Amino acid sequence: MSLSGHTKRFAVLGHPIGHSLSPIMHNASMKELGYDGIYEALDVHPDGLMDELARMADEGFAGVNLTVPHKEIAFRGLDKLDQSAELFGAANTIEFTEDGRVGHNTDGYGFLKALEEAFGRTVEGDSVFILGCGGAGRATALQAATKGAKSLVLADIDAGRVQKLNDEISGLTPSVPSVEVVHALEKPKQIELCRACDLVVQASPVGMKKDDLSLLPPEAFREGQRAFDLIYMYPETAFLTTAREAGAEIANGLGMLLHQGARAFEIWTGVDPCVPAMRKALEEAVYG
Repeated sequence: MSLSGHTKRFAVLGHPIGHSLSPIMHNASMKELGYDGIYEALDVHPDGLMDELARMADEGFAGVNLTVPHKEIAFRGLDKLDQSAELFGAANTIEFTEDGRVGHNTDGYGFLKALEEAFGRTVEGDSVFILGCGGAGRATALQAATKGAKSLVLADIDAGRVQKLNDEISGLTPSVPSVEVVHALEKPKQIELCRACDLVVQASPVGMKKDDLSLLPPEAFREGQRAFDLIYMYPETAFLTTAREAGAEIANGLGMLLHQGARAFEIWTGVDPCVPAMRKALEEAVYG
């Protein structure tokens, strides 16, 4: 890739960062567009994040993505926050403007766009089962609550985590229509409630290892359901296989990764990225 004095610089910051696929998809898109830019991956210790962001602003970087735990650190230290970052309490996308550094969060957008692409609909009017209420599960639950889900079932081994997320969702009202939230901590109750839901979101880290078993058995799924696993490093996790064999429609998290990145590029540049090039690059990198 040839660089010039006009080349726009972008980067993803994390610690560690070697696993990131963001450079692969963004550089493929810019190459296809003929856009004079380059996207890098930089290892930055959390303690030095805000100083690094200030340096990058001075050096003329056009935009930055952040991974965990940098998202939360940036949220607390940035000059301005977009409504999306305010909702999630985290910023995964930094826009450098004349008025300062603005934090955005494109994860929720990527989640909804991936659902629409895979299933032809998002969450409006749905009962949604969230399996795993950590960072990713929290983000999807909050997004579902603000985008018209009629009910949420929160399932996690950590009762305190479930209660904290429940309180956050409750705090969104009255500006957000009332959403019924049910806790599902015991396995038999999880199975019963999961089977009754329209959309099941697997947001736990279980499935990142190829031999991980599904956290839910076949009887938790049925025909007419949609099952979405945020994990994307395999075309089909054990969770998705179990759901598919029980009759549910399935999709993995590659689309969410793709569309959150595409939205970030739009924010930075005002230019539509080449989504097909991004998708092809991701699929080749992940699935070979």
